[in-house]
Amino acid sequence: MRARFSGFNASFPLVARGVSRNVRDRGALRVTAEVDTPVIKIGTRGSPLALAQAYMTRDLLKASFPELGNDGALEICIIKTTGDKVLDQPLADIGGKGLFTRELDVALLDGRIDIAVHSMKDVPTYLPEGTILPCMLPREDVRDAFISVKYDDLSELPEGSLVGTASLRRQSQLLARFPGLKCVNFRGNVQSRIRKLQEGVVDCTLLAIAGLNRMDMTQHATKILDVDVMLPAVAQGAIGIACRTGDSKQITYLESLNHEETRIAVECERSFLAALDGSCRTPIAGFARKDGDNLRFNGLVAALDGSEILETSRVTKWSYADAIAAGKEAGAELKKKAPAEFFANLIEHGGSW
Repeated sequence: MRARFSGFNASFPLVARGVSRNVRDRGALRVTAEVDTPVIKIGTRGSPLALAQAYMTRDLLKASFPELGNDGALEICIIKTTGDKVLDQPLADIGGKGLFTRELDVALLDGRIDIAVHSMKDVPTYLPEGTILPCMLPREDVRDAFISVKYDDLSELPEGSLVGTASLRRQSQLLARFPGLKCVNFRGNVQSRIRKLQEGVVDCTLLAIAGLNRMDMTQHATKILDVDVMLPAVAQGAIGIACRTGDSKQITYLESLNHEETRIAVECERSFLAALDGSCRTPIAGFARKDGDNLRFNGLVAALDGSEILETSRVTKWSYADAIAAGKEAGAELKKKAPAEFFANLIEHGGSW
C-alpha cells in the first residue's frame, strides 16, 4: 500500500552587504540617497535536498526580516564537499563524519559565506573553532521510509533480498530482525537512489522521510517505519544553521529562527553520541522528544551484523541542562556495558553511519 505524507516546508536566507541608490529629480537638482542593503551568503551543498533546505532557510529569513526581502539580499552559494565528490566508496573509508560539512566550515571561516545550512545528522559532535550553531529549525518527521517497487513491507522480503543502504545504523537494525537479508553499499542523492531502485539494482532501500517530505517526493515511500522498528539516526530530520563566532548580525537573525524544542532534543542525542565516541563506523541510533514536562530518550549501539544490540532509555525534566546530562549518562552506560573489543570490532567492518 502506498501512502502520501506532508511535512514541514520552510526556507532560510543568507546576506552580504551592498548599496542601493534611490534617485529623485527636483528640477535641475538630483538628490541621491544611499541605503545599505544587507547581503547574506548562504552556504549549502549542491544536492537537491540540501538546496531545498537552503531555500527553506532563505524564505524564513525573508518572512522574518523585511530588509532581507530586497532583491539580492540573500544569495545561495553552493559548496562542493568531499562526501558529494566521492560516491563509489563507503563514507567510513574516506573519512567518516565531517565529509558533508568540512568544506562548508572552511568557506564560513574564510568569509566566502556568512551562514551554513546543515543536515544536523551530518554535523560532528564538535564544531570547528570560530563557528557556532545558534539555530535549529523545527524538526521534521524523524522516521525512516521503506521504499520498494516489489514489496509492501520489510516482512515480505525473501531471504537473500538486496537492501541498498550506506547506513550501518539501518543495516544493523535490519539484520537483527531479518538476518537473511543482504545489505549492499548504496550512495548518491535521493533521486539517483530511487532511480537505481526502479532499475532493479536492489530490492529495496530506506531513506529518511524528512528528506522526501522536503522535496515533495513522498509518493515513493512504500511504508513509514515506526521508531521501535528502526530507531533513527542522531539528529535525523533536523536542520542546523551555523555562523562565525562574534558575527552579531548573523547571530541575531539565526537566534530569531531557532526552534528551542528541536535544539534541546537534538543536543541530547548529540551528547549521547559524543559520550560513545561514535564514529561513522559504529552503528548508533538515538531519539529524544518532549513528553509533557519531561524528555524521553532512547538510544542503542549495535554490532554491524545485528547479532548484538545494546539499548538504553532515559526520562528526565525538559530542560537543556537535563537533556545534555541524560544523553551523556545514556552514552556512558552503553559504553560501560559493551565489551572492550566491541567498538574495535565494529571499526574493522567499515561502512557508514
